[in-house]
Amino acid sequence: MQSLLSKIANQSAKIGIIGQGYVGLPLAMVFAKNFTVLGYDVCLGTIECLRAGKSQIQDVGDEQLSQCLGQTYFPISDPEDLDTCDFLIICVPTPLSEDKIPDLSHIKSACTTIKTVLRSGQFVVLESTTYPGTTDEVVVPILEETGLVAGSDFGVAYSPERVDPGNKNFPIDKIPTVVGGINTECTEVAAALYGSVMDQVVPVRDARTAEAVKMVENIFRNVNIALVNELALIFEQMGINTWEVIDAAATKPYGFMPFYPGPGVGGHCIPLDPYYMSYRAKKYGFIPRFIETSGEINEFMKMHVINLAERGLRQVGKRLYGARITIMGLAYKKNINDPRESPAIKIVEELANLGADVQVYDPYVPSLATKAGVFTSAKSVEEALSGAECAVFLVDHDVFRGISMETVKRLAASPVIVDGKNLFAGGDEIVYLGIGKGRSDIDDCNDRHKG
Repeated sequence: MQSLLSKIANQSAKIGIIGQGYVGLPLAMVFAKNFTVLGYDVCLGTIECLRAGKSQIQDVGDEQLSQCLGQTYFPISDPEDLDTCDFLIICVPTPLSEDKIPDLSHIKSACTTIKTVLRSGQFVVLESTTYPGTTDEVVVPILEETGLVAGSDFGVAYSPERVDPGNKNFPIDKIPTVVGGINTECTEVAAALYGSVMDQVVPVRDARTAEAVKMVENIFRNVNIALVNELALIFEQMGINTWEVIDAAATKPYGFMPFYPGPGVGGHCIPLDPYYMSYRAKKYGFIPRFIETSGEINEFMKMHVINLAERGLRQVGKRLYGARITIMGLAYKKNINDPRESPAIKIVEELANLGADVQVYDPYVPSLATKAGVFTSAKSVEEALSGAECAVFLVDHDVFRGISMETVKRLAASPVIVDGKNLFAGGDEIVYLGIGKGRSDIDDCNDRHKG
């Protein structure tokens, strides 16, 4: 391990990063500032694009990629090239199966790949989001099939990725990095590695603790979003505007953190982590009712959006079946091109299955793959809204905030709006239904439409 610390100090260490996606590529760019980095991916298309200087990740521009391509960063597709690396960092997806069971197949595959090149003196770090115990119980046993012993012959640690796609205020190297090794020495080496390129490193007791940190971060957000979503459903019936309530509550200078309602949660962590933790908790004989309930509430919000669309269409004498419904926003959050686990996926699927004529638009996401087929985005706001009988806004992209009610009335076949992100306040001659908007506000607006 001492030789690894020396290589970190003199910047001679070679870093191999397995997975060149939303986490792996930004991480590779950070390490490439000080070290030689090999970026490995099983997708040949990804490697070919990277070799051509083309980034498929919004947070890594082509110019940034080109500055280190062929100098300190080398995209590779042959796993044998990884045997020259001192550090191997795993940044692969950890999705859920259809029945909400953690799918660790990508981690296992990455470890099997590493096993073919693993030698004494190397160090393996897992960054993929997963439940506590994965590093000890999944990663280490696979790697020890080589006959080498983890913690002495080679190092192992866990460092939870904290990438926030599209967040320019917190690029990856400005976010504190948590590290936990399988022993004290491994923690020291991992802390030194990340400390050489990150602004702040937070060492914790062990890998399980580091894995638990990631679970807590995102379950905290999921639970609080679920709480606000449940309140939004209640306040809708009570004639109270949830958004106004939260903004007012947020003026309290202590003891309150604002979360806002919406059409469900998306992204690579928040919708998944509760189920990872729930699965693991049950292995210890505990039923995590609170965690599971939060997931159920956030999942229900997708159906609530569909119910709102059906209600709005009914107010103009139309039904869901056969109606032209335009989904505005396919990404999982504003101003990014990432549709992973986006609420739009299930909403589009369900509307299509119910017989609606579904159109989609997102200025960042060119198409959306669903079980009901692949839906290609319209080219513009005007094209998307033209002839629409109901427009459903799922994402608060900045460009959507510039859409006027006059534009909707001019282009739409019937001006019905379902607002999932508090983009609008309604307007004359508009049937407007918003998540968390009190019925009294909505009815006032819709009464003007009828008048």
